[in-house]
Amino acid sequence: MIPRVSMRRRSAEVAPTEPMEKGNGKNQTNRICLLVALSLFFWALLLYFHFVVLGSSNIDKQIQLQPSYAQSQPSSISLRVDKFPLEPHAAPSKPPPKDPLVTIDKPVLSPAPVANSTTTFKPPRIVESRQKQEFSFIRALKTVDNKSDPCGGKYIYVHDLPSKFNEDMLRDCKKLSLWTNMCKFTTNAGLGPPLENVEGVFSDEGWYATNQFAVDVIFSNRMKQYKCLTNDSSLAAAIFVPFYAGFDIARYLWGYNISRRDAASLELVNWLMKRPEWDIMRGKDHFLVAGRITWDFRRLSEEETDWGNKLLFLPAAKNMSMLVVESSPWNANDFGIPYPTYFHPAKDSEVFEWQDRMKNLERKWLFSFAGAPRPDNPKSIRGQIIDQCRNSNVGKLLECDFGESKCHAPSSIMQMFQSSLFCLQPQGDSYTRRSAFDSMLAGCIPVFFHPGSAYTQYTWHLPKNYTTYSVFIPEDDIRKRNISIEERLLQIPHEQVKIMRENVINLIPRLIYADPRSELETQKDAFDVSVQAVIDKVTRLRKNMIEGRTEYDNFVEENSWKYALLEEGQREAGGHVWDPFFSKPKPGEDGGSDGNGGTTISADAAKNSWKSEQRDKTQ
Repeated sequence: MIPRVSMRRRSAEVAPTEPMEKGNGKNQTNRICLLVALSLFFWALLLYFHFVVLGSSNIDKQIQLQPSYAQSQPSSISLRVDKFPLEPHAAPSKPPPKDPLVTIDKPVLSPAPVANSTTTFKPPRIVESRQKQEFSFIRALKTVDNKSDPCGGKYIYVHDLPSKFNEDMLRDCKKLSLWTNMCKFTTNAGLGPPLENVEGVFSDEGWYATNQFAVDVIFSNRMKQYKCLTNDSSLAAAIFVPFYAGFDIARYLWGYNISRRDAASLELVNWLMKRPEWDIMRGKDHFLVAGRITWDFRRLSEEETDWGNKLLFLPAAKNMSMLVVESSPWNANDFGIPYPTYFHPAKDSEVFEWQDRMKNLERKWLFSFAGAPRPDNPKSIRGQIIDQCRNSNVGKLLECDFGESKCHAPSSIMQMFQSSLFCLQPQGDSYTRRSAFDSMLAGCIPVFFHPGSAYTQYTWHLPKNYTTYSVFIPEDDIRKRNISIEERLLQIPHEQVKIMRENVINLIPRLIYADPRSELETQKDAFDVSVQAVIDKVTRLRKNMIEGRTEYDNFVEENSWKYALLEEGQREAGGHVWDPFFSKPKPGEDGGSDGNGGTTISADAAKNSWKSEQRDKTQ
């Protein structure tokens, strides 16, 4: 019995434990579920704080940092920052460089992207819009793409200057020259009085007694007929300044102090710099024309006895382009354009008729020269040239210093040039001469003795390959009597002479100024060529600014004459065979004109040019 009781007790003791074990399992399951839920809740909270709260905090920090970074920049930012992206994983280490010519005020930048191990840092995606904003000339450049617009990329904006800078000078024309009554030469839109074709040397139409220094007014009047003028400067490919700079300086070169000589130039620059058009490129899209040689505008000092004014040395004027009848080989802000001739056609047919006539002329003289010696200049070769003309049976001389000179009678000059195969064109008081253009107008092949007389001057109007239209004999070959001009010219084959003459005659349209009151239909005259060259220059500059580059590598302004002679694709000017012709003399050395070493054309040359003008008019 005892065992049975014991078994019951044990059973009784064990039995209650079964439900307890079942109850404990449920509780444990609940605990596990609770722990899992708590864990999930915890991780959810952790993820929430990490991605939402902390993420927004980082963004806020970025947003807060970005303006402070922008505020640390200059008020304008150069486009060049976007042209050269940073290396991967890199952040901007310093503010981008400032370019005052190609920037906008207070640019707005989007937050920079965060670099990580799988992405590459990229510039903001607003480069294109920034280009349009930073460069106010983008609109002008885009007009080129408008094929339906015949003026696309050719628009010119003309400043409406106060009349004291131009028209008032013409009203007071008697004061434009000490020795010449310029009033008659400013008639007919600057062409001067018509020439009568008494001797049959000219055509019946289009010939005028044009003064060689009248380009100021001729060019401005031609601009009034330009087909692509605009009142919207944001469309302009270039901006014209109708300032009669040549006439201005002509009034005050003799007997006036430097303050009077500089007054109009300083007033002009101050006026321009206040105009909104100036801000587009700080004047680098501006150009003006002066019908005198560059040395009249390059006074080197503030001495009262020094020559000319300082227009071309003014900081603002250095940005502009100045078109002159003779430019400086050592400066980059002036460009040579042709002297005006006597022929100013109003129609294409007048040009064609003249060209045909020049092709068919019989030319009885091998070479000719019209000019006077320069006894005061021991380095001039004019004396030797005159002697060779006198001593040659095939040379013709029109002397200008004896008795009643015929050198200033257009019919006499043109008649001699028309009867000559070659026309000798040595330096005058400066590098250049109007006679070179008169001779080419007559279909006469020019012979130059210094590269500065044409080849480095009129690079817009004459071919780079000068041998196609001219002959070059270095001055030293004449000065040292190493060569006979007659023998040198006779060595050229007849067929080559024929080709050269044809090339000269084909050049005639681009060397003359058409009648300012009309416009040629298909032919491009000297005005058209000059304006297009300015537009091309400004367009290249604008594109280079956008690309963050310069036009030339290691540009040296003192070598300016070389750059226009570079071949396509060349960006650096090295040594040149003509270097000796353009080497400046050292201080204390003779500053006269020298054709082979020590060449400098300066105040003395300009002053001598004026003296020659005085002598010519008093004969």
